Amino acid sequence: MKYTTLPHTSIKVSKICLGTMTWGNQNTEAEGHAQMDLAFDKGVNFFDTAELYPVPATAETYAETERIIGSWFQKTGNRDKIVLATKIAGPGDYTAHIRTNGFSKEAINDAVNQSLKRLQTDYIDLYQLHWPERNTNTFGVRDYKHNPDDRWSDNFNEVLNTLDTIIKSGKIRHVGVSNEKAWGTMRYLEESKQQNLPRMITVQNAYSLLNRVFEGDMAEIAIREGIGLLAYSPMAFGVLSGKYITGHVGENARLKLFPRFARYSSEQSTEATKEYMKIADHYNMSLALMALAFVNQQSFVTSNIIGATSLEQLQENLSSIDIELKEEVINAINDVHSRIPNPAP
Repeated sequence: MKYTTLPHTSIKVSKICLGTMTWGNQNTEAEGHAQMDLAFDKGVNFFDTAELYPVPATAETYAETERIIGSWFQKTGNRDKIVLATKIAGPGDYTAHIRTNGFSKEAINDAVNQSLKRLQTDYIDLYQLHWPERNTNTFGVRDYKHNPDDRWSDNFNEVLNTLDTIIKSGKIRHVGVSNEKAWGTMRYLEESKQQNLPRMITVQNAYSLLNRVFEGDMAEIAIREGIGLLAYSPMAFGVLSGKYITGHVGENARLKLFPRFARYSSEQSTEATKEYMKIADHYNMSLALMALAFVNQQSFVTSNIIGATSLEQLQENLSSIDIELKEEVINAINDVHSRIPNPAP
């Protein structure tokens, strides 16, 4: 395994982070424990979860993933060996079964306290805001269109003050954002600088061969401001395994179970995936390994969040850390990107 550090800290984390959002839905508790065992044995010391998980979010399965992680900590005694990240759910109809008071002081405190109980720990290493409260273009929406009826009012200071109090209590160590855009990221950073409040040290956004939107304004912010990308969906919901093109799709495949998650299934995404598969075939590697290795070696990526529904998938995904793509492979990838840019924003 390779390691880096969370920005502005001395906390060492594995370059590959274990994603967990299938545990409690596509995967059982025993399977989740087996994945944690394997990842830990391979040197992964960074786990990412959320109170929302498993996905798709329902009232019946709410927070089951955190409970599975907590039971693994209790069973193994490995809490002090893991850097643990979780998130408070953002507001909206999708999360109305969790709470409806956004990122208010009461909401954040409740979310932290409930996560601590489920995770069977007394601290969280990295606490993240799952998506913005304000209306903006997230989750596959290509461009920002202002909504004049957006009722959100600027509360960056209030949110950071709430997080500051919780940090001082010892319940969380550091904070980050997720599914955030350039404006929101800079507002948090400037507010923390001007008011001496906790700074966001990471941003967890989608990043893959099919979605390189982060390479725009966000990459410059990440590098110049020192806020590391935790890249999620590097396999584009499994599309970049190539299985949907070759027809080798298991019954437990995400897009087969949940076809409404079509962010990476457009005609352009399929065409780009076929082109990337040709490159991988030419250089005698699997498309999955090429896709993950590409993310691993980006300078603005602090950690690459991988997920799997089987130990075989997880084993292959973890092995991507040993691959360094040559310049000629990168050039071939960039040629496809220039012709079919960001088909799945």
